[in-house]
Amino acid sequence: MSLDFDCIVAGGGHAGCSLALALRRADPRLRVALIDPSSPGAGDDGRASAIAAAGRRFFEGLGVWPAMAAAAQPILDMKVTDSRLDDAIRPVFLTFDGTLETGEPFAHMISNAAMVRALLDGAGAAGVEIVMPERVVDFDVDEAAANVRTASGRRLRTGLLVAADGVRSRLRDLAGIGVVRRDYGQSGIVTTVAHERPHEGRAFEHFLPSGPFATLPLVDDAEGRHRSSLVWTEKTAVADRLVKGDDFTFGLELERRFGRELGRLEVLAKPRAFPLGLTLARDFVRPRFALVGDAAHGIHPIAGQGLNIGLRDVAALAEAIVEARRIGLDPGRIDVLEGYQRQRRFDAVEMGVVTDLLNRLFSNDLPPIRAVRDIGLGVVDRLAGLKRRFIREAAGLDGEIPSAMRGEDLGRSR
Repeated sequence: MSLDFDCIVAGGGHAGCSLALALRRADPRLRVALIDPSSPGAGDDGRASAIAAAGRRFFEGLGVWPAMAAAAQPILDMKVTDSRLDDAIRPVFLTFDGTLETGEPFAHMISNAAMVRALLDGAGAAGVEIVMPERVVDFDVDEAAANVRTASGRRLRTGLLVAADGVRSRLRDLAGIGVVRRDYGQSGIVTTVAHERPHEGRAFEHFLPSGPFATLPLVDDAEGRHRSSLVWTEKTAVADRLVKGDDFTFGLELERRFGRELGRLEVLAKPRAFPLGLTLARDFVRPRFALVGDAAHGIHPIAGQGLNIGLRDVAALAEAIVEARRIGLDPGRIDVLEGYQRQRRFDAVEMGVVTDLLNRLFSNDLPPIRAVRDIGLGVVDRLAGLKRRFIREAAGLDGEIPSAMRGEDLGRSR
């Protein structure tokens, strides 16, 4: 029986859209479908993401960075403080120049809605079949294909089904892939805040006993308002009470944490709270099936790397698929997919462990631990070479990374 598609990607977020686009850019002969239950361009949950330099190079290679650039704010420097909520002074323990040796910013901030819109437009223009709104509700696998059933009753055969359907992936469960899960008892409050004075491209991360409170620079809006994205970690009960409470109380609590350095504040979007935890899939692949992005690993936002490790998944899987086809192999074979898993699993687990340890280290108020971490931050601040290494790590440019994350053409060997 013939295939309807070479690859079906289930999930229309940044991971799903970028994978579908990457496959078509690398090999226009690939028949690729992107399936998601939301309508194209629908919704904006208020979240924004940091696109590391490696991610920006990947997007440049996919041809979509020009469509994102106007909405992307470069992070030019970063300040880290560690204090209690009621401390009169917040000493700065660590500062980072956000510029790499190449002169490029180590990261850009962009709203998730703007990023996904550019990726979805790029995927459609590249010939990806956009099937939205639609949902994959079930699938089974035979030797030659994954047989997919959608909510509307369509039955589709594909050489490979990729789940990019988020940290609570239903397809991961249907595939029988277990997870290691840790609930932090925290939620991340996200919203966009306007402020009286410009941020000058500066990001702040305030480590408070309840968790990190980060203000991340965004481009000015159409009305010329200076804006920052807010990621505010609190215990879940407190976060729920804040987002469900009145605007006046939320504004007071926000100002206590944000401070007045940027002047008068205005909350531009209804705050929302998202539960935080660590989720690591025990396997990333099954025959004819693969996980990418948050479906494979969900980590704490303390290091701002969730998007970027997802993009490394996408680049690695796209390269594995294209290379397999180039040498005449079936990309849905388990041995091909296990090569992708070997390349990505250690990186994902390592980042999960690092963010878990950072959250444990900084989300408490024990005096001995506070003293040790503040001394550590101060030492790092005085070691220029170590800071440069941290910046390169945050930029996603160190270690073994997929060639597409260095800006190389996925289809170069076609």
